[in-house]
Parts: sequence; C-alpha cells; structure tokens
Amino acid sequence: MRRLPVRSLIIPSLLALALSACSGQTQRPASVSDAAPAAAAPAQPQPAALADLVKAVDIPYEEFTLSNGLRVLINTDRKAPIVGVTTYYRVGSKHEPKGKTGFAHLYEHIFFGGSENVANFDEPLEAAGSTSTNGSTWFDRTNYVETVPTGALDLALFMESDRMGHLLGAVTQDKLDKQRGVVQNEKRQNDNRPYGLSNYVTQDVLLPIGHPYRHSTIGSMADLDAATLGDVRQWFKDNYAPNNVVLALSGDIDAKTARPLIEKYFGAIPRGPEAPRVQAGPVTLAAPVVRDMADQVPTLRLTRNWTGPGLNDADATALVVGLDILGGLSSSRLDNALVRGSQQAVSVSASTQLHEQLSFIEAQMDVKPGVDRAVAEKAFDDVIARFIAEGPTEDEVRRSATRTVSGQIGALEQVGGFGGKGSTLAEGALYSNDPEQYKKDFAALAALTPEKVRAAVAKWMGRPSAAINVVPGTRTEKGDTMGGWGDEATSPARAKDPKVAVPAIAKSAPRATPPVAPVGELAFPAIERSTLSNGIPVTLARRTAVPKVVVALNIDAGTSADVLDTPGTQQLMLSLLDEGTRTRSSVQIAEEQERLGATISAGAALDSSSVMLDALSANLAPSLALMADVALDPAFDPGEVSRVRTQQLSRLAQVKANPAALASRSLSPILFGPGHPYGLPGDGLGETETLAALTSAALSAAHAKWFRPDLAKITVVGDVTMAQLKPLLEKAFSGWRVPASAAPAKPLKAAVAAPNPRIVLIDRPNSPQSVIVAGRVLALTGRDQDKEALDLANEVLGNGFLSRLNLDLREDKGWSYGVRSGVSAPVGPRSFTISAPVQSDRTGDSIRLLLDNIKAFPATKPVNSVEYNRVTDGNIRGLPNRFQTNGQVLGAIMANDRLGRPDDYYVTLPGRYRAIDATALNMAAMTYLQAEGLVFVVVGDRKVVEPQLKGLGLPVEVRAAAASGN
Repeated sequence: MRRLPVRSLIIPSLLALALSACSGQTQRPASVSDAAPAAAAPAQPQPAALADLVKAVDIPYEEFTLSNGLRVLINTDRKAPIVGVTTYYRVGSKHEPKGKTGFAHLYEHIFFGGSENVANFDEPLEAAGSTSTNGSTWFDRTNYVETVPTGALDLALFMESDRMGHLLGAVTQDKLDKQRGVVQNEKRQNDNRPYGLSNYVTQDVLLPIGHPYRHSTIGSMADLDAATLGDVRQWFKDNYAPNNVVLALSGDIDAKTARPLIEKYFGAIPRGPEAPRVQAGPVTLAAPVVRDMADQVPTLRLTRNWTGPGLNDADATALVVGLDILGGLSSSRLDNALVRGSQQAVSVSASTQLHEQLSFIEAQMDVKPGVDRAVAEKAFDDVIARFIAEGPTEDEVRRSATRTVSGQIGALEQVGGFGGKGSTLAEGALYSNDPEQYKKDFAALAALTPEKVRAAVAKWMGRPSAAINVVPGTRTEKGDTMGGWGDEATSPARAKDPKVAVPAIAKSAPRATPPVAPVGELAFPAIERSTLSNGIPVTLARRTAVPKVVVALNIDAGTSADVLDTPGTQQLMLSLLDEGTRTRSSVQIAEEQERLGATISAGAALDSSSVMLDALSANLAPSLALMADVALDPAFDPGEVSRVRTQQLSRLAQVKANPAALASRSLSPILFGPGHPYGLPGDGLGETETLAALTSAALSAAHAKWFRPDLAKITVVGDVTMAQLKPLLEKAFSGWRVPASAAPAKPLKAAVAAPNPRIVLIDRPNSPQSVIVAGRVLALTGRDQDKEALDLANEVLGNGFLSRLNLDLREDKGWSYGVRSGVSAPVGPRSFTISAPVQSDRTGDSIRLLLDNIKAFPATKPVNSVEYNRVTDGNIRGLPNRFQTNGQVLGAIMANDRLGRPDDYYVTLPGRYRAIDATALNMAAMTYLQAEGLVFVVVGDRKVVEPQLKGLGLPVEVRAAAASGN
C-alpha cells in the first residue's frame, strides 16, 4: 500500500537493526551503580573496531545523466537475479503552496492509477514477480520502488517511464475522486489512533504559518476536497519532469547494460520546469510553549520538541548520536533515570527526525499511572537539562556509533525497497549531490567526540522548547480540521471540487509493453544440520553477502502456552530475560550489546517463544555468550518483575485504547473459545487481573518449565561456517541440560468454540473510522500439506493490493485505506480472517460488500485468467525477492521446521504452483473462504455504527470499550 514512512535518523535511508527489540523489551539504568547489584561482571568482550566496521559499509556505483536531465545511478550486486528500481522525484509536501496541502501525497496515489499505455501499474508488475511495488511521500520527496526479476527489468523501466512521460492523458475525474477518498481514509486511520493528533499540534507550534515544513504531508481535508482535475494535472506538469528525478538501479545489472535501456525508455521525455528551491530552515521559538491536548488514551504523554539542523549540517550526525544517547539506546539516560531509576515512566524515547533543510527533535515520556504530573515533569526536564549541560561519555558515543553502523551493514542486504542500497544512493544524490554521502556521514560518526556531541546538543536543545502533552480524557479536537496551512480560521472556507469538465488531453503515440524474459530458478541457500551434545538441533544456512549473523533460539511455547499457565506469562517472562542475570546487571547487558553492535530480543509468537540475536560476524563469539546468559540464567529479581509488570499493564491499556489492536485481540477468544490454546488474546499480554497475579516465583517456574533443551531448536543464518559455529554454540549452551521431569505439551487438539455468527460491536465514541475484523476457524491445521491452492485463492480474495476486497472497498469505493484477508498457518487449527478499517458512515455498507465478495467467489465469480496468472506467475517469479536478507531466510527455515515441511520446500514451490489450476483455486475458495460461520468484530462509535448494522442478517452484540480507552 502507498504509505508515508517513518524517516530514519542518521542518514535518510538508514534501516533499523534487522532484528529490533521486541515490544516487550524494557530499558536500562544510567550506570551500574543505579541498578541492583549483580555478581562480579564478566570480562569485557573485545568488539571489532568502529573504524573497521565503517569501512565495511560500501555501495559501489556508476553514474550517468541523460540529456533531459535524468540522473541515473547503477549498483551491481549479483547475489540474486533481481534488480531494485528506485525512483526519487524532488517534490514533497514542503513544495505545496497555500490551498494545496496534501497534493504531493495525493498525486503519489494517482500515479499508481494507470497511464496512457498501462491500465494498472500493479497488475503487470505483480504478475512479473515484483515485490515492494510501492510509493511514499514525505516533506522533501516522493519515491516509487519495486524489486523485480532481472527478466522483468524492461517492463519496470517501461512502466516508470510511461507514468513519467505519458500519464496526463489517463488522469480522469473518476481517478481523482477515488484516490481522494483513499487518502482521506488514510488520514482518518492515522488520526483514529491514540495520540494520533499530536504531530499536527507539534508542527503548528514549532513553525510559523507558511513555513514549508509546518503543514502535514497528508494535508487538510478541506484542501483535498477542493482539489480539481485541473489542479492535479498542473501539479504533474510543474513537478514530474526527468530533470527533477534520480533513478537508481541496484542488483543484477551493470551500467553498460542499463544505459541503452534507460535511453530507450526515458530518453524522449522532455525536460520540464526545475523543482523550486524553498527556504525552510529551523526556527527558534521566542519563549517556551506549553500545550496540553486531551485524547482517549490511558497514559499521560509528555514531550519536549525543537526544530534542528538539516541533514547536511555539520551538527546533524552529532545531534543524532546525542539524542540516541539521551533516549534511543537501551542504556539511554532517560531510561536509566526515569524507567529504571525513579520508575516514574513506563516508557521514554528521544530522537532526531532528519530532513533536507531541518530536523524535528523530540524527547518523550509516558508517565507511570499514579505518578504526580508535576513531579514527573520536573524529573523529565532535569534529565534533559543535565545532559545538555554535561554531554555524553566517550563510551556512550562509541556504543551509539557502533549500533548505528551495525544497522547500516544489515541494510546492505537489500538492493531495493524503501531502505536498501538504491535508496541510500538516490537520497545522497538528491539531498547532498553525492551518492556516497553515507560515507561522509559514517566518517563523521567514527570521528565523533563527546565534546562535539555535547556542543551540538547544547546548541540546539538549549533553546526554548515546545512541550506538547497528551492528557487522558475526551478528545475534543478533530483531525479533519488539522494538518493544513494554519490560517483556516481567518480565511474563507475552501469550496469542494466543483468537478468542472476540463479539455481532454490527447494521448501520445502508443508504446508496446515489453514482455517478461524467463526468470531463473530460486537459489535457496544450502541447509546444514547438526546436534549439540545436549540434544539441541542446530540448522545453518550460510550466506556471505554481509558480515553479519542472525541466530534464533526457539522454544516450543509461545502465547498459546499460557493456557497451561497464567495469561500474560510468556510475554512478561520473556520481557525480563535481559533485565538481569546472576552474573550481569541489566545495564551491563545493554551496554555489552551496544559495544558489540549486537541486538538481543525476546518475544512470543502463537506457537513459539524466541530469543533472537543479530550480530556482527567479527563479534559472534562474545555475542553468543551474552545471548546464552540472557536466555538461560535470568534473575527475575522481584523489584524488576514489579517494574516490568507495570510496563506490561501499561502496554495492555494502550492496546485497549487502540481501535485496531483492540479489535484484533478481541477476535481470537470469540473464535476459539477459552478452552483452546489459541483462544487467548493474540497479543499475549493477558488481562489486568492475571498480570497482577504474576510473581517472580511464578515467572521463574515458567522459565524452568518451558526453557529446556528438549523443547529448543537453534537456527542460524549468515556469514559463518558450521565448523566455526558449532564450537561456539557448544561453549555457550552445552551446560544446559534436560530436566528429569516430562516436557509440557500444549493441548492443540482441544475442541474449539462452536461457530456463532454475529456482529460484536465494541463502542468507542468519537471514532472517525470503524475497524472491522472478522474470522472463522477452519477444519485444517498448518501442518496439513499441499494447501498452496488455499493461499493462492486467498491472494485473489483479499491478500494483496490487487485482491478483490481491497480493490472494491479501497480503489473503487474509496471507503478504506486498505483491506486484507489472511489464512493463518500455525501448528494447530488455521483460521480465515479479514481486516478492514473503514470510514464510520460506511461501516454497514462495507460489511455487506465484504460478504458479497466472499459469497461470489467462486459461486458467481470464479477466478479469472488475469487473477490466476498474477498469483501463480507472480509468486513463482517473485521467489528470489523474498530471500534478500538473512532474516527472511531465517524466517523461512523456521516456518519449514514448525510446519514439518522439507528443507527444499521453497525450491520445489514453483513446481507446486505450476501444478495448481484455476479449478483448484475455486475449490479452495469454496471449501475454506466462505461466509458461513464468520463472526465480525467492529470497534467504532456505536451511535453512528449500530443503525447501519440492521438488515445485514446477523445478530448484534454490543460491548463497551475498556474504560482506560475512553
């Protein structure tokens, strides 16, 4: 789906670590002296030198520019027969004039609606095997990405050139109206979330009316309503010329091969107006500003905000590292003082959001319920003030820098997409006129000193701040009136689009769509297997594209194991693993990870609990030693248990305040019933009463019960051989022995609840959208083999942008930002589910359309040839795209093990797809994807929604949302 991405921090295309900390991971105190004492600390590991890590970040490229100004960057990477195509236009929301806020993003959506020679951009690309066929808009740019098989590169270049040079003849009033509706529902979906209006207020307070970065990228409802066909055509003429574009190709391609193709497809497109260069620097407030806003949230959120330097400023890198030390690292100052130390906060953060001409600096504190606000605010401000005055230590700077470089090394695995090598080169060229700007950024990172960081922090955060605070209460502000230019209260109301006919634009001469060349077979890495001396199976897939390794210790437990314990046990127990062991304090664990450039995270899926490690190959031995200590020897200190339990209770309250999360957690208990392991809320958080009952002793017992070698498997992917790996694993895990007691077994064959079709309406007043989820349990388990036809049939129905449900409710009706159906694949019973956030006044109509589409497939509308070819050929051709990263390969291997599939499953999958005909898809839809037994859960405003549910033929059960969510 077209999306507005979150910007990264150190360079525009920097990815987060490949395996980020799970949502249950908690934070660390300021120094060892602030934490509970631990046993004598182990000898400090000797991590790889930062300078050596920086040298490993390299993206070789070639460059040329066409006569029309199109700048082209080529990176050759032959590890897979795929090419990432990344197109950046120098137009974003900062270029929008008054009255046209949201235009850049609206046009991004229109850009996917077809051109003069292509009826639909997604259809041929997905059939060709493209993945990440997407686009996004932000303040400084609009970008489009797809990663295609090498044989489909001609097709991708043809299509990108057709919408760059041959679009206007296909832009119609109907397309404008439909995409306007989609964008407005995207805005409602974002606004409907807890704290969803605070960004509008932050930008309004920090910047004066008319500043290019003040209005939101998605714009105002009034400006979107007023956009005319003439307006959007002119927007294209003014901004979408090749001389305002950087095109990057990365993957199985070289400049010698690429240049004639690009000349062929793009060379005849004429130059256009140069993109305007706007004045948009940071602004210093004359005095501190305090603004409180009420929202339907359970937790008081305090923030301190400033604007700061743009990404090319000499202070940018130092400031990013400073904010990381203040509130980004696991061992950050805010965590240490407020989460671990005084325990006045349930979560904290600090970050710098870099843009081309300015940055947004934010520190945030979610106050622990029951803590006096004035006391919390003073503590929050004191930590910030002390950091501004003193700056960081040398060790803090090195740890932050090492973690950042480790993340960028992981990002080099991807050739395309929003964060791969193509976007790194393109953003360097667009913003800094240097595709290798990332090297300068990392050189600056390696050269940072504590004094440079202190000076940058003092310079930019020592100015007056904007304190934007969200207070629990009734939301009185409306997102529909926010996000615009800012002078709406004193300006005449915008008139809605009068839909006046405009002259048709003559289409250019037809262009022939190039065919897709044959696609090579998937080269899935070889699987090696071994067994440790204590019986733990070890699986390794060696990949040498980047010097990193990912390791998964999987336990046969998961959130479903809570049916044998207290609900919430697994998530809380796993959240406490890195909060101290018998030999390391939580601070030591956090700091050691940061020095090593490693990330250890723990979390529970439905069927398994996992401890994950993302490590640099050079630091694998000490990283594994740390991982084993965290996984096998947690302390479960009562004080830490009390604090982390409070944090999980806060997370639970936040989930119940979030309409999408509330709908999702409400469905599983309805479908499976309380007696089945899958009948617990899928988030695994438990309930307030069950969490309150969990003690240190109970968690220690659960750890001993489930963390045992006979329930464990270790899976490894990355730059290591089995000869190197196995001795390290033996050293780390061989002392872990199978206990005498029998292993626990989850009752996955327990009876599920009898189907009871109905609509469960959860009343959430003041909701601009309704979140619809629906589902039913299937007479099928994830281990039932040869069910690929079901997955393909579900792709036709609802799994993907081009699915029937999404095309109907989003693209045709414009009532939703995105609709999706899914067929789960757990060890036990599978379920068929649907998710559809829709505008409130169309809730009943949306349920009716969902039911109509389901009933029609295949009764009156069997799969057609276009759909069949898209889901079969597209999946076959797109297989190499799905395994670019170590994490993707790791997930595939673990899925095969969990579901009892052979190691060569993905290699044989093309043959399985080719053996499936349209009749098999129709039969799968008829058997499993029907409406009988479906239960709908709707989270929305009862007074708006309930009258719409009459006449749907389903009984309605009304429930109140949790009080904390209101």
